[in-house]
Amino acid sequence: MTGMVTILGIESSCDDTAAAVLRQPADGHTEILASIVHGQTDLHAPFGGVVPEIAARAHAEKVDLCVEQAIAASGVALKDIDAIAVTAGPGLIGGVISGVMCAKGLSASLNIPLVGVNHLAGHALTPRLTDDVKFPYLMLLVSGGHCQFLIVHDAARFSRLGGTIDDAPGEAFDKTARLLGLPQPGGPAVQAEAEKGDPKRFRMPRPLLDRPGCDMSFSGLKTALLRQRDTVIAEKGGLTVQDRADLCAGFQAAVVDVLAEKTRRALTLYLAENPTEPLLAVAGGVAANTAIRANLETVCSDLDVTFTAPPLALCTDNAAMIGYAGLERFRSGDIDDMSLVARPRWPLDQSAPALLGSGKKGAKS
Repeated sequence: MTGMVTILGIESSCDDTAAAVLRQPADGHTEILASIVHGQTDLHAPFGGVVPEIAARAHAEKVDLCVEQAIAASGVALKDIDAIAVTAGPGLIGGVISGVMCAKGLSASLNIPLVGVNHLAGHALTPRLTDDVKFPYLMLLVSGGHCQFLIVHDAARFSRLGGTIDDAPGEAFDKTARLLGLPQPGGPAVQAEAEKGDPKRFRMPRPLLDRPGCDMSFSGLKTALLRQRDTVIAEKGGLTVQDRADLCAGFQAAVVDVLAEKTRRALTLYLAENPTEPLLAVAGGVAANTAIRANLETVCSDLDVTFTAPPLALCTDNAAMIGYAGLERFRSGDIDDMSLVARPRWPLDQSAPALLGSGKKGAKS
C-alpha cells in the first residue's frame, strides 16, 4: 500500500497489555501517536513470577480498555485506522488469544485489514522504528523470555546465529532475586545489589565459553548461586547484607562476561557478510542493565561496529513495536484474515534447528 498509513498495534504475549497507534507517511519517519502499556507486576509479585492464568485474565479485562485509551490519546478516530497489527505469538497462549480475538473483532467491525505479527519480529525491527537503521544489522534480543542473536536481513528474513539453550537471562535474574529474597522483577533488584558488591568474592561459572559458537546457557548460574548461598548460610547461620550484594555482583559479572564473549563471536560471523554499515542493536528488558550495556558497547568499539539500543520503553514489551512490524508487512501487501491463530511457539528463523526442542505445537522459540 502506498500513501499515509495509520495502524493500531496490540500486544499481549506475556504480562503487559499494550496498544499503540502509529502513523507512517509514504516517504518519511514513522510517528508514534500513542503508546499505552498496562503492566501486571502487582498481580504476579506474590508468586515470584508470571502466573499464566492470572496474566490471561488480566489481558482479557484490559485489552479493550488499552485500545480505547490509545485511540483517545492519539487523536485519531477509529474510522481513520487503516489496519490492525496484533501479536499472534510466541507467548503465553491465554494472553495471545486475548489480543488476537480483540484484533479480529475490530478488524471485522471496521472492515479493515488484520496483520498477525511475530512478537520477536517486533523487537528485532524496533531499531528501524527508533533509529532508521539499514539492513542488514545484528540484533541481540535479551529479555525475560528470550535470548537470541539474529541477523536481520529484511523485515521478513532473519538468520539466527545462536541463543540460549535453557533459561533466558531475564529469567535467570528473576530466579536469582527469588533465591536471595529480593523483589520482582529481579533484573533491577539484582543490578542494584550488584553495584554494592564485590564481583570477585564468589566465582561463578561462565557456561559454554569453552565451546565454539554463539549458543548460551544461564540455568547453571542459578544452581551455582544457590550452592554459594547455602554454603554461606551453613557457615554463618544466614546472609548479611554484604553477602547478598557480593552474590549478586558475582552472578551479574558472569552474565556480563558470557554475553560479551558470545556477542563478539556473533559479530565476527555477521561482519563476514560484509555489511555496508555494520551495527549491533540490543532490545529486551535486560538491555536496560547498565553493566551489560557498557560491555556490549566496548565489544562494538573494539570491532568498529555501531551500537544502538532503543529507549527502555521500546525495549520492553510494547505495542508500538508490534504496530511497526505490522506496517512493514502491510506495506508489502502481506496481510491475514479471520483464520489467523494464536501461536505459543513461533521461531523467527524457520530454517534453524530448535534450541529448546519441539513438540506437538512446533519448534520452541
